Amino acid sequence: MNTHLAKWIMYHEVHRMHREGYSISKINDLLGLHRSTIRKYLAMTEEAYEALLVRQSERSKELDSYEGFVRDRLKLYPETSAAQMYDWLKEHHSSLPKVNPKTIFNFVHWVRNKYNIPKLIVKRQHEVVEELPYGKQAQVDFGENNMRTSTGQRVKVFFFTFVLSRSRYK
Repeated sequence: MNTHLAKWIMYHEVHRMHREGYSISKINDLLGLHRSTIRKYLAMTEEAYEALLVRQSERSKELDSYEGFVRDRLKLYPETSAAQMYDWLKEHHSSLPKVNPKTIFNFVHWVRNKYNIPKLIVKRQHEVVEELPYGKQAQVDFGENNMRTSTGQRVKVFFFTFVLSRSRYK
């Protein structure tokens, strides 16, 4: 559903519930909107709310200059997560401002809505394998840890662990 339309529906729903006698707390419980947002909606006329939506849609975004890059990547790889997009932006644009990952998430969501690029969910394909005899299969995990030597110096230690699949022996 169009975000603009969804906001309009929410605005009218708040007003309808208030006319029917619901308290602000009850509207908050039912719609999940913050009480201050509900009060703001109730204080606004439809014209004022429309003006607010127009201002919100026209305001510039900190990442506007990256819209084309994000759009092109999403068209090529529609399953891309916001975290992956953030990594790509950092790799390809040294001028990328330091922003909160939530800002990237919101921007990617906005680009998806603007260009109607739905996120494709790619399911992992996996299956149960039959149980193998003892000692034939293991899981290996790698890690690193900063430790102190006996003299107090820090040393980075790289390690790996094995877990035998059948016996779960480590």
